[in-house]
Amino acid sequence: MDLLDAIRRRHTTNGAFADRPVDPEDKRRLLEMAARAPSHFNSQPWRFVVVEDEERRKTLGQIASDSMRHLIEEGAFWQQYKRYFRFSKEEVEATKDGILIDNMPAVLKPFIKYLFTEQGGKMMNALQVPRVLANDARKLVERSPLILGIALTRGEYKPGELAGLYSMVSLGAVVQTIWLTATSLGMGFQFISTPQEIPENWERVSALLGIPTEYELMLLIRLGYIDPQVKRPAIDWTSPQRKGIAELVFQETWGNPLDNEQPARTDERSP
Repeated sequence: MDLLDAIRRRHTTNGAFADRPVDPEDKRRLLEMAARAPSHFNSQPWRFVVVEDEERRKTLGQIASDSMRHLIEEGAFWQQYKRYFRFSKEEVEATKDGILIDNMPAVLKPFIKYLFTEQGGKMMNALQVPRVLANDARKLVERSPLILGIALTRGEYKPGELAGLYSMVSLGAVVQTIWLTATSLGMGFQFISTPQEIPENWERVSALLGIPTEYELMLLIRLGYIDPQVKRPAIDWTSPQRKGIAELVFQETWGNPLDNEQPARTDERSP
């Protein structure tokens, strides 16, 4: 696949992957390309843990499920991220950012904006929304054929110092490299982020992966082959919209419009 085409096609896979293991050659290619990512002084501060064992994936799925249920029941997830939620195409067209929640059980649709109030949260709990989301999270994780943990060495990852900034830049380069390589191989990619929202659950993940004390687990990612026939999760979102270059880029100094601005391309995929 052409690199520019892979960048345009890259998106988050919210649903399940095809029910087959990742080919060993594709796995090696993913990791080889990740290892080619740039780093400060060629420090290569990242290390990877590949998880394919079924029982280990089930344990990670249960941790993700527990985390999702806790976050939704307590209301912390909605309150922290509600500024990114969009509920209509009109909102998406106005902001050109965030995520459009376009798939949900019919019983919730009339109340969607009300759900993000304190009383709405109680109604979501009564309607078993946390249970639905938690169950979806468990199945998505445990049925993913490949889960990848990425850790940074604490010798480089020092928050508040330039070394910490540079290691995070390197981490971003690694993630984009893996994501584009996966896209070129017909594979999907999604962060397993909910355990990271709960420190004790993230510690459980780190312990399960055997992360040594001189490293810090930064990310957990699920990967697998795309299957267009897979049903979407019960509550799902999409976000192909992008702000135009004129809104994001300035010429020479802040506030000056960029010369020869071209309209942004948009496809039907989520980011």
